[in-house]
Amino acid sequence: MSKEITSRQQDYSQWYNDLILKGGLADYSAVRGCMVIKPYGFALWENMRDVLDKMFKDTGHVNAYFPLFVPKSLFEAEETNAEGFAKECAIVTHYRLKADPNIKGKLIVDPEAKLEEELVVRPTSEAIIWNTYKGWIQSYRDLPILVNQWANVVRWEMRTRLFLRTAEFLWQEGHTAHATKEEAIIETEKMLDVYADFVENWMALPVIKGIKTPNERFAGADETYCIEALMQDGKALQAGTSHFLGQNFAKAFDVKFSDMHNKLDYVWATSWGVSTRLIGGLVMAHSDDDGLILPPKIAPTQVVIVPIYKGETEKNLIDEKVNSIIQQLKQLNIRVKYDDSDNARPGWKFAEYEMKGVPIRIAIGARDLANNVAEIARRDTKEKTSVSLDGLSNHIQNLLQTIQQNMFDKAKAYRDEHITNANTWDEFLQILDNKTGFVNAHWDGTPETEEKIKELAKATIRCIPLNNKQEEGICILTGKPSKQRVLFARAY
Repeated sequence: MSKEITSRQQDYSQWYNDLILKGGLADYSAVRGCMVIKPYGFALWENMRDVLDKMFKDTGHVNAYFPLFVPKSLFEAEETNAEGFAKECAIVTHYRLKADPNIKGKLIVDPEAKLEEELVVRPTSEAIIWNTYKGWIQSYRDLPILVNQWANVVRWEMRTRLFLRTAEFLWQEGHTAHATKEEAIIETEKMLDVYADFVENWMALPVIKGIKTPNERFAGADETYCIEALMQDGKALQAGTSHFLGQNFAKAFDVKFSDMHNKLDYVWATSWGVSTRLIGGLVMAHSDDDGLILPPKIAPTQVVIVPIYKGETEKNLIDEKVNSIIQQLKQLNIRVKYDDSDNARPGWKFAEYEMKGVPIRIAIGARDLANNVAEIARRDTKEKTSVSLDGLSNHIQNLLQTIQQNMFDKAKAYRDEHITNANTWDEFLQILDNKTGFVNAHWDGTPETEEKIKELAKATIRCIPLNNKQEEGICILTGKPSKQRVLFARAY
């Protein structure tokens, strides 16, 4: 274990913070509750964003951008949504500062520059977007609208943690409009599948697809679909949500369309989103006490090459061979870095790239060159092998695929081992207190019982899995009849 990183067993929360900071992903900022995403962390987000953006466009969506500020009256239009986000809203009331006449160099709010209407800094964009859609939609010919935006949002969190919960974060939010309920539901489910595909096949993180209970539903939605993942400390992480909004926002903003029979009806809606909290999930699900472990498909650097040499003659010979290797790797679209800087010893570099989670490290020395081999180190298993330089690029390509699959298989085995049935309240609490992951238990279906369980156990119903098995049982808390088990967990 690295002396620089707190172990997971000692303090999981500090371990996580150590990895984010020392792995170069993010830093604290001068604004309380906000973070600076450093270049390495932003490169990771860019890779994730680019993949998702293509997946959105491949399913017919286009990108747009809507204002950061939402007039308070628009925000209030859909009451359930407004009430759901009210406690997290930041409000702009004035538009100008002026010099304080009493204290030199100090600025104060100009009382004469008060806005006629206060502006909400968007916590989510349904209000501003549906007010806009009212001018875009008149006829069924204008539908569907399949729009996504990449943006920042502000939710004024009191207790923050880098990537997982910050006052400002980056995300994407899709907002679609449809002529029929059926079409909107298909869209909602399709985007849930897109998210699950991305998280499992690119982030190597297995998820459970399900629907939220009414208590946990997005404010303003008729149904919320979600993907839930499990972290190494036994807590769940909501990795993405897709909402069927019914006609709620269309009614709030009077968005109607004329159908093929010239009959007016309200538009059907969806919204869906994932955010930079996925980076937090990535860190917590895969990493170890020596640093980050990043899936090859989205790692900023997939391969790093470190030369080991004495003198310029050896260095020049290694450079010549490495340049050839780099060209071959780049032809295979492999992201490679050659660290031949002379400001640190090879051992320091090895530790640094281990900390940053680079999937493959290649070390080449003069002796290796003479033997036509290189030392290959895998970040996921820490295995080291000596590999021939002949056909090295193809070997690396295959190894990256192996690492990606191995990371998924390891995370899935952990997840599957940490889904436990509980039949009594004592069993339920014991599983939660032992940090052993998801608890599969009966619930009587009432929001009152759900709230009581949350209050007593600090655990929530993460989801009702899609195609959930129906079975007769009794609720773990009330003893009342239940027709199915649902997934509980303590969560981020």
